[in-house]
Amino acid sequence: MVHENKNVVNFNEKLELIESYWSPKIVASLNDYHFKLVKVKGDFIWHDHQTTDEAFIVLSGELRIDYRDHSIILKEGEMHIVKKGIEHKPYADDECSILLIEPNDTINTGAIIDLKTAKAEWI
Repeated sequence: MVHENKNVVNFNEKLELIESYWSPKIVASLNDYHFKLVKVKGDFIWHDHQTTDEAFIVLSGELRIDYRDHSIILKEGEMHIVKKGIEHKPYADDECSILLIEPNDTINTGAIIDLKTAKAEWI
């Protein structure tokens, strides 16, 4: 017999609930880490995370991550880890959906507080 599992997170269903870009939403917690879904489009800001690496997993679309001396392109199904303390700026020409894995106290803009700083919210 198959039982309905209320602990299953469906990324597509959760992404449909996200209405604004650059506003990560928490969908799961594992130890001291959050799994966050975010839709992005256009430019983000230059920032870094002094105490943690940051994992970007592209679920749909294409994401460019700019570094001061080069850029990388991530396509659907690809992952990249930005090392702690390294300044970077994500960008997407068109809508892109991403899964972020990071410590639960991580602020999306690092130490910079501006209009793109998102409050950590569950969805």
